[in-house]
Amino acid sequence: MPEISIIVPVYQGAKTIDQCLTAIFNQSYQNFEVVVVDDGSTDKTLEIIKPYLNKIKLIKQSPNSGNANIVRNRGARFATGKYLLFCDDDIIMHPRLLEKMREILIKHPEKAYVYSSFYFGGKKFKLWPFSATKLRQMPYIHTCSLLRREYFSGFDEKVNKLQDWDLWLTMLANKRTGIWLPEFLFKVKAKKNGISSWLPKIFYRLPWKKFGVSIKALEKYQTAEKIIKNKHHL
Repeated sequence: MPEISIIVPVYQGAKTIDQCLTAIFNQSYQNFEVVVVDDGSTDKTLEIIKPYLNKIKLIKQSPNSGNANIVRNRGARFATGKYLLFCDDDIIMHPRLLEKMREILIKHPEKAYVYSSFYFGGKKFKLWPFSATKLRQMPYIHTCSLLRREYFSGFDEKVNKLQDWDLWLTMLANKRTGIWLPEFLFKVKAKKNGISSWLPKIFYRLPWKKFGVSIKALEKYQTAEKIIKNKHHL
């Protein structure tokens, strides 16, 4: 039985999925399975995945659900490993990511998950040691973290943004905490559209409404932030 299950949700990932899967299969630690869930892609995603079909579990659903949490949860239901790792199709893992994260969880059986620093495009996200106080204030732990299956509460399918923050806060409410591995162990290739999107911090601080400016990405973020804070009584 594989010890680690890597769940890869993908939608219109023709430009990214090959690099993602190549990095996964180049891991130094090899006792894992890969569950790819295609959420109704209409580009060449499935064609690019074909060479990997003998190495992965492929789940296809159509039409596109428009909800990454539905996709992730479905992949988790097909997973058999004792550890789970959710790896979006635009993520490129360091060759020793699985090895290093697994070692941390073995050394710290009291921890529910381990997370690392990462690159987003050309920007470094160095992060810091786990802090419940900090987690209640802001999202900083990426979904590309290794967690113990028995503590995975599932992603809330009613939440469409800041899903990772919601997951870690739910686990925190159940007294499950994480541990930081102070290395840069993966890179996210920024997409204009897709699961991964980011705005510089300054965008969230400026009073755009006073200037008569409407930024959809900012408004979606603020709406999602309010939903999460209300849900977790922050």
